[in-house]
Parts: sequence; structure tokens; C-alpha cells
Amino acid sequence: MAVKGRTPFLAGNWKMNLDHLQAVAFVQKLNWSLRDAGHDRGAVEVGVFPPFTDLRSVQTLIDADRIAFSLGAQDVSVHDSGAYTGEISGQFLAKLQVAYVIVGHSERRQYHGETDEIVGQKVQASLRHGLTPVICVGETAEDLEEHGASAVPVAQLQAALQGVTADADIVVAYEPVWAIGSGQAATPQQAQEVCATLRQVVAEKLGADAAERTRILYGGSVKAANIASFMREPDIDGALVGGASIVVDEFSAIIRYQKHVGV
Repeated sequence: MAVKGRTPFLAGNWKMNLDHLQAVAFVQKLNWSLRDAGHDRGAVEVGVFPPFTDLRSVQTLIDADRIAFSLGAQDVSVHDSGAYTGEISGQFLAKLQVAYVIVGHSERRQYHGETDEIVGQKVQASLRHGLTPVICVGETAEDLEEHGASAVPVAQLQAALQGVTADADIVVAYEPVWAIGSGQAATPQQAQEVCATLRQVVAEKLGADAAERTRILYGGSVKAANIASFMREPDIDGALVGGASIVVDEFSAIIRYQKHVGV
């Protein structure tokens, strides 16, 4: 089970899915589903990470209906303002009451050429504007075969934490690239081993107190049928959920893992 003091965090990365009208309908349905099931809102933090074009609509709904979801963005620019067509500043996100931002997702690394250096700059940009970065790290199948499970995620996290102060709020998400969208998740034991190693990296870089309070998530083919097994592990404090996070019944069941599946 997640350590006392670290509230489990179940975050839904919608990726490039759902327009702003679909987003509003989805958030309403998810809220109703959790309410009707008697979900304890204090037991788990729920985060939704819509596309940029949905953020204002979702933020307005969350405010108006007092929905207990945290709002996140899927990316942030390293720049605060200027002639950077298509970029989104952390300043803009903060004005929309965005609390979290995904940084270093494997799809950004793969399709947009984001290096460890860029990821580190995005971590700094997030913190500069009061946003909590969800720092994604993970190995490919080739990395796994050549280096083992921990080497690449450890190196990525060490780079991302350069210049981060001990009092900074961060979230770490371990997402083995070979598991994302494959239907084949890591085993809970594999995920726990890597997450424990990543917590040690946080301790080495930011200190023991930071390591104790930092939430480390698992991501990669997470679903209602396997979430409880991950949440039993002491260093796994939640999940960054992809495809299952845009299916109301499935994401609702993931969020309600304590009652739905049992731990």
C-alpha cells in the first residue's frame, strides 16, 4: 500500500482525444459515476490531463460544479513568452488553474525529439510558474535488453532533477515504453523495483524528506483489472493512465480500486 502521508494519485492522460464538448461530457459522467458509487474523494486524488483546447472548458466545469478533480496539462514550453509559434507557456496554464503538467512523456521524446536537457528545462519552466511537473521516465524494449530496467529511467530522472531544489513539489511517473499501449503491463514486482530505485534517486538529489513525500506513479497498460496489484507495492503511489482514462466506467473503476478490487 502507498505510504501514509502520500495520497494516491490516479491521473488520466487523455493524449490527443476528446474535443472540448466531449471533454465536458466525460468529466460530468466520471464525476457522476464516482458520486453514485459513494467514492471517498479524500482517499484518492484524481487528475485529468486534457488536450490544450479543452483546458478552459474543463476548468470552468470543475469550478462551477465544485468537482474534486485536479487539472493537468500534457506539455509546457521551456519559454515563458515570445515568438514561439504553437508553444504554450506555463504562465498561461497557471492562469487556468492547472496544477500539474506532464513532462518528458515517451511520445514527446520519440515524436518531437525531446532530449533529457529539454525535459530538464521543462521541469524548471513548470516549477517557475507553480506547476507540479509529472516527470515521465522509462526504458524501451531495446534499453531493457541492453541495460536492464532501471538504468535508463535513473539517468533520465537524474537529468530532470538538475537544479531542482529540495522543497520543490514533483511527481515521478515510471512508464516502461514497451508497456505503453501494448496491453502488456510490467509486473507489480518489476514496477516496484524500479520505483524504489527512482525514490532513491530523489533522495540522493533532493534529500530524504523529499523522497518520502514524492509520489511515484506507474504507467503502461494500467486497467481496472491490474491497478490494485500495483497499489499494493510500497513505492507505487498511483498511476498515469492512458487509454483507459477516456473510458468512463474503466477509469472510474481504476479510481475506486480500494473498493472495486480490494487491496
